[in-house]
Amino acid sequence: MSIFRFAPLALLLAAAPAVAGPGKGLTIDDMLAMQRVGEPAVSPDGKWVAFSVRDTDMTANKGRTDVWLAAVDGSTVRRLTTDPASDTSPAWSPDGAYVYFSSTRGGSAQVWRIAVAGGEAEAVTKLPIDVNGFRLFPDGKRLLLAMDVWPETRTLAASVERDAVKSPSSVQAYDSLLFRHWDTWEDGKYSHLFVWSPDKPDDARDLLPGATTDTPTHPFGGMEDTAIAPDGKTVAYVARVGGKAIAWTTNTDVFLVPADGVGKPVALTGANLAYDFAPSYAPDGKSIAVMAMARAGYEADRQRVVIYDVATKKPRTLTEGWDRSPGGVEWSKDGKTLYASADDLGNHTLFAIDATSGKVTTLIDKGTNASPLVAGDQIVFLRDTLTMPAELFRIPATGGVPRQITHFNDARVAKIAWGAYEQYTFTGAKGDTVYAYLVKPANFDVKRTPKVPVAVLIHGGPQGSFGDHFHYRWNPEVFAGHGYAAVVIDFHGSTGYGQAFTDAINGDWGGAPYDDIMAGIDAALKKYPFLDGSRMGAAGASYGGFMINWINGKTDRFKALVCHDGNLDEQLAYFDTEELWFPEWEHGGTPWANPAGYAKHNPIDLVGNWKTPTLVIHGGLDFRVVDTQGMSTFTALQRKGIPSRFLYFPDENHWVLKPQNSKRWHDEVLGWLDRYLLGTGSTPRTR
Repeated sequence: MSIFRFAPLALLLAAAPAVAGPGKGLTIDDMLAMQRVGEPAVSPDGKWVAFSVRDTDMTANKGRTDVWLAAVDGSTVRRLTTDPASDTSPAWSPDGAYVYFSSTRGGSAQVWRIAVAGGEAEAVTKLPIDVNGFRLFPDGKRLLLAMDVWPETRTLAASVERDAVKSPSSVQAYDSLLFRHWDTWEDGKYSHLFVWSPDKPDDARDLLPGATTDTPTHPFGGMEDTAIAPDGKTVAYVARVGGKAIAWTTNTDVFLVPADGVGKPVALTGANLAYDFAPSYAPDGKSIAVMAMARAGYEADRQRVVIYDVATKKPRTLTEGWDRSPGGVEWSKDGKTLYASADDLGNHTLFAIDATSGKVTTLIDKGTNASPLVAGDQIVFLRDTLTMPAELFRIPATGGVPRQITHFNDARVAKIAWGAYEQYTFTGAKGDTVYAYLVKPANFDVKRTPKVPVAVLIHGGPQGSFGDHFHYRWNPEVFAGHGYAAVVIDFHGSTGYGQAFTDAINGDWGGAPYDDIMAGIDAALKKYPFLDGSRMGAAGASYGGFMINWINGKTDRFKALVCHDGNLDEQLAYFDTEELWFPEWEHGGTPWANPAGYAKHNPIDLVGNWKTPTLVIHGGLDFRVVDTQGMSTFTALQRKGIPSRFLYFPDENHWVLKPQNSKRWHDEVLGWLDRYLLGTGSTPRTR
């Protein structure tokens, strides 16, 4: 939720053999011990890759991140930073001598750098405001910085002075939407882009003076929504437009602004009233690739690669004939090829796109493969699967066998008895082929355990996917490690199966997706006789939480349910949430203009049918699906006398992120399933 005739089943992939013997299955403690590899950046000569590694500090109840360096050929891996503060977002100087990074080690978020040859890190910026993101200009002498400032001020010093003005009252007053977003109340400040040079350390030039919109866009936009022209004269950036309508329009545009600050921004994509994002200059600077959607108001439309001629501003849609949605592209050095990744049939696949014809070639199609970067004649990327946390890999730019570069979690992975998993298909709603995964319990032996309990996991979105991916919040292998067989189904509305399949959920939240889930379970029970259909539980978050509430009113085939951050009342949820474009598209307008769209599949209307014991979980900082929806769900369950429990995280948003909270979440969810599927487990502490 922005905030997810029977044909013979086809076994598509035997992905991971179960480990037999005394090894234990994956636990939350194992996941918290994993080192998380991310944010790769390739050196200018293509021989090295800098990246971040996150370790979990359970005592401090947070992650701690450092910058590492690896040879692309995998021969060398070494740590660059060791400070207790978090060091993130590595980027190379144009001469390859330094790795720049963001760090909080000085008490505020600033840009630092460290020499690749060795030595101590040194602060680059020492500004009075936190730096939220940065890019280096091609000349290596200037930085593009993102900082939150008061738009009515014109200098950082003036913005700091405005910060010091405190009201004697704690009141917050608003005259328009959005007044809060995701997990934060709006405070009147906006993210602006600044050009800064060490030659004039106290003079940061605001490229967007007076602008009352965020760039990068909040809450999730990063520096990937900015780009600097190869000649360093122009900056491309993404900003949401709409003024008073900003809460119910998806319109974002790519703008071009002179890097010297002399001149006003020009909208490159102004003719398109839907999403435009992730600009990327071609190596010669003559073209810009932009990710674009076509339908205004729809956040899950197909993402196309559109090439804009910088001189004429004319667009050319490169991937109109490709029914997938890449999230961004990486240009080859000669500008003839673009590399991208996209959801694809229950995987996240790496592709090469011909920059002239738009022809798409698959490079690697199993598992989750993301963040492709050009490194000489190789592509460096992040790869993970259900049984392997993300590591850096490389593959020839023309395709071939992937080679692993980093091995941070190899020893941990080897100690775990993974549940073997298989992808299967079945005929679902509308006669369409639907894909799913079955994950067997760890150490599964059908002779020893002829019947096993089943956990059905339902993804959010609803335009999302539960694929071959190592997830730190909803990982089927944790359920398998606890003795359950996990079933995950990419129902109608899921991504990676063509846009028509994704669009099928619009206005049909409780129809085809529900039918797919039920049919997918029936298909699994038929194909895998060891699944115990009399001991099944279902769990989901966001749209998955909505579906849990819907399921409770439609069937009693489950012994236990888990509803995490799910809506009970779609009509009231419209008035509670912040991004109004989402329910307006999904339910066909506003509640007063189209009340039938909100009433068509509304869980609150089926509360009278509820029977199944339910664990309700909600975050107090969830402004997308507000906490009163969870409270209302729990109230209904309690008033009906249904066994239920309410787990409330006041310091979490739509996700559970803090390590100690994540551990408690897993203990509660697995304990709830144990109680009703196995007849074991005790009630955890209240606090």
